[in-house]
Order: sequence, then structure tokens, then C-alpha cells
Amino acid sequence: MGIRAIVVDTAGTTTDLSFIQDTLFPYSAKALPEFLQANQHNVLVDNCLSDIRDIALEPDASLERIVEILQQWISEDRKATPLKTLQGLIWKQGYAKGEFKGHIFPDFIEAVKGFKQQNLRLYSFSSGSVEAQKLLFSHSDDGDLTEYFDGHFDTRTGNKRFKQAYSNIINTISLAPKQVLFISDLIEELKAADQAGLRTLQMVRESSQRTGDFAQISSFTELAI
Repeated sequence: MGIRAIVVDTAGTTTDLSFIQDTLFPYSAKALPEFLQANQHNVLVDNCLSDIRDIALEPDASLERIVEILQQWISEDRKATPLKTLQGLIWKQGYAKGEFKGHIFPDFIEAVKGFKQQNLRLYSFSSGSVEAQKLLFSHSDDGDLTEYFDGHFDTRTGNKRFKQAYSNIINTISLAPKQVLFISDLIEELKAADQAGLRTLQMVRESSQRTGDFAQISSFTELAI
């Protein structure tokens, strides 16, 4: 059964982890107080604030306290959906102001153009929100790459380290598991995808990276389908 779709992880696979950790995370942490003060009555933001109070078990948390909670979550790289949603909104402002561009590995940029020619579907799966993924790929170093994607998945699909998330993706895109290739740098994510029946490849861009028993590539130029 041939591969008909590719699902890619973002940080460490299509974009440098340092761009996420050293540019995007600090930007969102710094912008949080002003952003929440200005947008607290927006319906989406207000829903996020309620969810944060629920997750933190602090139903009466003030806006200032929520900022403290979120900044702590950012430092911990917490995979909390309301945090990721707010970060996406903040990064949208940053991209619009030209504060930064989305860093994408050049080998991936070249590869996605080939995927279209091979009639392969392309999806991204990240702990960052769908909005944040679209921003990353639409403001890339090489311009807007969103035309090459058929869809994006985030934590609303499930935890990336659990089989169910990948089963949910399979159900959504209506393909057999063996028709889908998942590429990530993280062993735990690959194990979960493998348990769901997907084909897997580990992206190993750093010699210090943890590796497992999965087939490996160090660049999308090595990908042969």
C-alpha cells in the first residue's frame, strides 16, 4: 500500500527548535500582559481565560495572576490548549508587525513543492495551535507555503504522545494508516504514531538527539517515496 499523505511535526522537523524557544516563546511571554489587558473581553480570549482558571484550579485568579501562570507555563513548555491559542493570537500580531519571520528549514521548503507534483497530501501536527502553524508557514523565510498544505492538527486532535491522536488524524483525512507517513524528531511521538499503524520516520538533525529503532533521515532531501 503506497503512501498518499505525509504528516510532519514542526519544531525540530520543519523548523528549528531554537526559533520556537528563543524567538516565539519569549515574544509571547513579554507581550502577554498588554495583550490580555487589551483583549480580555474578546470572546475567544475570555474563553481561554476561563479554561486557564479551570486548569490551574484557581477560579478567582485575576488577570495579573493569569499572566504569572501563563508565563510559568511558557517556561515549562506546557502543552495547554488555551496557552497555545493565546500564543497564536499574539504571534499573529508579531508577524503582522514584521517583528520576525517564520523559520523553515530550506530542505523542507524544497520538498513540499515536490510533494504536490507527486499528488501527496501534506499535513502538519503540532502542539502549537492551528493558527500558529498557519502563521509560521504563511510568513516563512521563503514566503507563503500554506498552498502546499492540505490541513493542520493541534492539541485539540489529541496529545502527540498518545496513539489516539494519530487515530483521530486517520479518521479525519479518511486514509488507511499505512497510507500515511509521520515524520518527527521525537521518539515518543513516533511510538504513538506507530501504535496507530502509521508509517514513521525520525528526523535527526542534531548528533546529540535521542534516537530509537525508527528509520532515520537528517534532511527532507533524503526522503524517497
